[in-house]
Amino acid sequence: MKLNTDGLIIREQQTGDYDRLVTILTRDYGVIRAFANGAKRIKSRSQSATQLFAYGNFSIYRGRDAYSIDEAQPREIFFGLRSNIEYISLAQYICELAGETAPIEEAADDYLRLTLNALHMLAEQKRPPLQIKAIFELRVMCLSGYMPELTVCADCGREDSAEHYFSPVEGVTVCGDCMGDHTCIRLSDGELAAMRHICYSDERRLFSFRLSDDSLERLSDITEEYVVAQTGKKLRTLEFYKTMRG
Repeated sequence: MKLNTDGLIIREQQTGDYDRLVTILTRDYGVIRAFANGAKRIKSRSQSATQLFAYGNFSIYRGRDAYSIDEAQPREIFFGLRSNIEYISLAQYICELAGETAPIEEAADDYLRLTLNALHMLAEQKRPPLQIKAIFELRVMCLSGYMPELTVCADCGREDSAEHYFSPVEGVTVCGDCMGDHTCIRLSDGELAAMRHICYSDERRLFSFRLSDDSLERLSDITEEYVVAQTGKKLRTLEFYKTMRG
């Protein structure tokens, strides 16, 4: 059986001297692991198309025990990521988180578009890395069924509270009067507005907000804590990225 789909290489492993085992986030079939035999040979047509961060069209053969790539045509390699170790490490984290949350062998168009947009913004330096990280973390959790409740206090239903607190474990906001029963993080008005924008905005406007450097740092910490609380995982690539940031 042959599959033809667009996809992004989110992980690569060397198997033998010339072969690769790659993980692909595909538009039509979600996360797939496939062998790219002979991909590391100098004359291989699939050499660039099967490297990490490569986006392209893939013809994939589904065997009884494994997938194999028959043909790969690259469309975007994201060369801009490779000029900076911080960008590379953040891109690796984005890809690993996409692989952890996207469906396996089911359509994943929303996940693929989000991941491609995040890598594009990072490679072209269109937004600060911490903003891209926070947007990706919170939006991918929304796609995965973990959208937090950010519109009203989860306890009393107030919409006009002067103080806002967020519980990463419960995925809700509460007002100042109700926060005593929750383990919460205080949110500024700007941070709450940014989180609402990430969760509820159209994807065409997803990256179109601004925050101060200090607020971006806090927002990144909050969305990171939310991912860890909801998934129960702290990914290896996240630790590497934080090391590279110094």
